[in-house]
Amino acid sequence: MLQTVNLPLTDAARREYENWQALPGDLRDMALQGIEAIWGGGDAWETVPSALAAGYHLTFFPDWLDFYRGDTAALERKFGSLETARAFYGGRDGETLLEMYRQDLRRAAALGAGYVVFHVSDISIEEGYTYRWLHSHEEVIDASVEIINLLLDGRDWPFDFLVENQWWPGFTFTEPALTERLLDGIHFSRKGILLDTGHLMNANTALRTQAEGIAYLHEMLDRHGSLAKEIAGMHFHQSLSGAYVLRHTGALPDDLPQDYLARYGVSYQHILRIDQHRPWTDPAARSLIDRVEPRYLTHELSAATRPERLNRVRQQQRALGSL
Repeated sequence: MLQTVNLPLTDAARREYENWQALPGDLRDMALQGIEAIWGGGDAWETVPSALAAGYHLTFFPDWLDFYRGDTAALERKFGSLETARAFYGGRDGETLLEMYRQDLRRAAALGAGYVVFHVSDISIEEGYTYRWLHSHEEVIDASVEIINLLLDGRDWPFDFLVENQWWPGFTFTEPALTERLLDGIHFSRKGILLDTGHLMNANTALRTQAEGIAYLHEMLDRHGSLAKEIAGMHFHQSLSGAYVLRHTGALPDDLPQDYLARYGVSYQHILRIDQHRPWTDPAARSLIDRVEPRYLTHELSAATRPERLNRVRQQQRALGSL
């Protein structure tokens, strides 16, 4: 099992890790073998030692389906104007998204990543507050499959392609029929699931303790039966935000800004309160790893600084008995 930590490839991270020279030592201190990288803009990714980039998280827009479909009415309603929407996405149509992914796949290949991660979800700012979905799980899955096949068909990409669950419309790992629909639709032979434990916990607002979360995760694995064997990787963290969700969703806040970018910034902080990315401290969480036996395990934890990242991963590793 290859263990990694999530790390954005940014100029700030490059400075923090002393032009990446300090990164191998920190990885040893965390009992890890590499990073799961995500591009943060710029050229910092070009200087990362390729041996450290074990995995690569593809960039994403949380709300993309209406733009991909060219639904101008929906875009005007959400963004206020087509001009604002096109500025946000950096282009005029769905080809913009495809080219964004092509460039990111090329970065992953150049870094020698053994796997890439792709979000299968679609969520607007409005939905993040109301929890009233604008698109069905099937719509999001089918559009995602279309994009994945356009990107991968006829190409011998040198990595595993893993689809990640969210708790939004799309792939949630709560309904086996939908999981099967997603996997069956993808043509690429090196496909698999990246099971995000915190995201799956976010799908159940009744959870209040880590023990309840562990039991729920095992329940979903039971429900999926043989489909659980398609799990090649895990994002390992815990999230117990159900009480917050019940208090702070159902309607748009009265003070939500009108300007789209300002509204996006406010809503992002709201999402971070839902998707907590906290370390497991209950040793029973180890049972999930032992059961799944993933090839890739990413300690995907929220951390604003290098010392915080080091401390939180070590905390989780001690709970798992790895330190």
